[in-house]
Amino acid sequence: MTVQEPQPLTDPVPLMGCPYKADPYPLYERMRDAGPVHRVLFPSGVRAWLVTGYDAAHAALNDDRLGKNHDRGNDGWRERASIMPEPQHSQLQVHLLHQDPPKHTHMRRLVTDAFTPRRVEALTPRFQELADALVDALPEHGPADLVAGFAAHFPFRVLAEVIGLPGKLAARFDRDWGKVVQPVGPTDPGRPRYEARLHGLQSYIAEVVAHKREHGDGDLLGRLVAARDQGELSQEELDSIIFQLLVAGQEPVTNQITTALIALFRHPEQLARLRDDPALMPRAVEELLRHDGAFELTTWRFFDRDSDLYGTEVPAGDSVIVSLCAANRDPRRFPDPDTLDLDRSPNPHLAFGHGIHFCPGAALARAELRVALGTLLARLPGLHLAVGDEDLDWIPAVLGRGTHRLPVGYDRRL
Repeated sequence: MTVQEPQPLTDPVPLMGCPYKADPYPLYERMRDAGPVHRVLFPSGVRAWLVTGYDAAHAALNDDRLGKNHDRGNDGWRERASIMPEPQHSQLQVHLLHQDPPKHTHMRRLVTDAFTPRRVEALTPRFQELADALVDALPEHGPADLVAGFAAHFPFRVLAEVIGLPGKLAARFDRDWGKVVQPVGPTDPGRPRYEARLHGLQSYIAEVVAHKREHGDGDLLGRLVAARDQGELSQEELDSIIFQLLVAGQEPVTNQITTALIALFRHPEQLARLRDDPALMPRAVEELLRHDGAFELTTWRFFDRDSDLYGTEVPAGDSVIVSLCAANRDPRRFPDPDTLDLDRSPNPHLAFGHGIHFCPGAALARAELRVALGTLLARLPGLHLAVGDEDLDWIPAVLGRGTHRLPVGYDRRL
C-alpha cells in the first residue's frame, strides 16, 4: 500500500470552511510539524500570524512585547478586521481582553473577587438547583436538543446569580446578542443584522446600569456601577466590562458543554466510567477542556515594532493569535494527545489561556462543567448522540468551537 504524502501547507493557511470547523486538529498537527508560526487567512480576509505549538503558545501568552489594545493594530489589519463599527467599538471594546497594564491590572482587580474558588464553591449548591430545574423541563424520554433545552440556558442563569443580574432583566436577555462576537465583515450581507444586535445589546446594558444605580447593592454589577460613579472607570469601560461579562461569561460555557459531551459520545467507554464514578469528574473536566476547548483561538495580540517571533519576522501591528486547541494537542507536551484520557495527570492545558490574561472566570467555568455534566449523566441514563457525527452543525465562529444543536437520545429522565 502506498502512503500518500501530506499536501504542503499553503501561505497563508485558510482557517475556514465546514471541514475545518468540524475537525481542525489534522490541520493543526500539520502546522505544528512544520513550525510554530504560520501566516493564516480568516473568512473576513484578515491575515494573521498563528502560534501552534505548546511551548511557543505558552511563551507567547506570557510575552510582554505582545499587547492586546486595538490601537496597536496597523492599517492593514484594521482594513479587514471585522471589528465593531463606531461608535460601538469605542463604547463596548475597551474591556479586559483589549487592555494592557496598568489599565488591565486595575480593571481586572474590580472583577476577580466575584469569581474566587471559595465564592464559587459556596454558590455550587445553587448551581445544582439551576441544572436540575432545566433537566426537569426536558422530555421524559428522548429525543431532545441539549443546546436548546440545557446548555444555552444553564451558564447564563449561573452568571446572573454570580454577578447580581436581577431576574426580570435576566429573563429579557436575548441569546442572539451573543453573536456580536462572531466577526461579520463590513461588506457582509449580514452586517445590518449584526449592527441591530449591537444596538439591542447596548440598550440592554444601559438598562442594567440604570437599574443597578437605583438599586445598588454589594454584588459585582453594583460595585462596577459604583466604581464608575466614583471615577474609577469611564462609562465606556463600565459598559465594556458588562458586555464582556454577559457574552464571554455565557457562550463559551454553552459551547464547552457541547464539545465535552461530543467527546464523551465519541468515547462511550469513558462516558460509562464517568457516569459510574462521579469522583472522576474534576480530573475529567480538565481532560475534556484540553481535548477540545471552546476557546479554540485567542483574540488579537500586536507587536508595537517589527519583531522576531520564533524565527519569523512579524511586522508591527500585524495580528498574532495563539491556537489554544493546537497547543493542547501537542505530543511534545501531552503523550498520545488525541486520546481522551480521563486519568491524565498532570494536565497543564491552556484552555483558559495563561499569563495576565488568564480567564478570570476559570473557577466558575470549571464548576459549571462539573455540575452540568454530572447532572446530565446521572439523570439521563442511556444518554447518546441522536444523529451521525457528520451531521453535527458546528458554529462557524472564528475563535470558538461548539455546535448550534446537540440532538440526543436517552432512556428516561430520572
